[in-house]
Amino acid sequence: MLTCDEYLMPESADEALSELGDGKGGARIVAGATDILPWAREGRGGDVHYARMIDVSKVHELRGIAREDGRVRIGACTTIGQFLSDPVLLADSPLLARCAVWFADEQIREQATVGGSLVNASPAADTPPPLLALNAEIILLRLQSGHVVSRAVPLKDFILGPGKTALAPNELLASIVCDATPGYCAAFEKVGHRRSLAISTVCVAVLVKPDERLERFADTRIAIGGVGPVAERLSEGEKLLTGEEISVASIRQAASTAASRVASRTRREYRREVVTNFVVRGIVTALKQAGVARQKIDDEEYIHA
Repeated sequence: MLTCDEYLMPESADEALSELGDGKGGARIVAGATDILPWAREGRGGDVHYARMIDVSKVHELRGIAREDGRVRIGACTTIGQFLSDPVLLADSPLLARCAVWFADEQIREQATVGGSLVNASPAADTPPPLLALNAEIILLRLQSGHVVSRAVPLKDFILGPGKTALAPNELLASIVCDATPGYCAAFEKVGHRRSLAISTVCVAVLVKPDERLERFADTRIAIGGVGPVAERLSEGEKLLTGEEISVASIRQAASTAASRVASRTRREYRREVVTNFVVRGIVTALKQAGVARQKIDDEEYIHA
């Protein structure tokens, strides 16, 4: 059971940060609360009590989606469901919509927030791989001498390990700023017992931009999750593809670098095979969206098995 003495709903970052850093202690930040409620059930977290719960879902600085200086700013309280409907995200960052299709179910997508997903820092979370592929930065707010100030942390440096982030005790995650990706095609692959409700065993996010003649890789971004303590970019595989001719051989070579990144405690051989195949399938799926000829990229062993 989850209980608290006070449940607060501030409407500004200043108010929320004042409550968080007032020295009383025992506060817990919540927004969608889709993770904390199941965790606090008897048999998992057991009985959990907080002196105060600070619900930041109405804090205006944590809301909204907008284009800013060629990038996209996503408020921390943006729900995963908005990835599927927001016109800015659909136009500029469609990879997030491909991820959202796999996220939980419709009811949870309408409640769960992108900020909460990142702060919880689960190794199996679906959102870090696509955001890593989008070169995301995390914007954190804190009070300093009575004023709200911010700092930016690259997502790759924000999640430190399972349940661990660079978020200081007196900070709020305000927004995520990521690349707009015109000219890129996207794919997201995930394995679980069911399409949406399973926790990721392996997930892969891919962005591909071929050259104008659809013959070479102009840019490729690959991020993997569920196979180690943190999601990560497959930088070695990306470098192997940059400028290379689009072919089954080049795709396979890049995908082979994923197997060495598996650091899970269980089912390592299974994960190595799946993550390698997913990288191949993700790249091929994205290339087909771009209009690359099927005969250049179809791979019976990996795609149709």
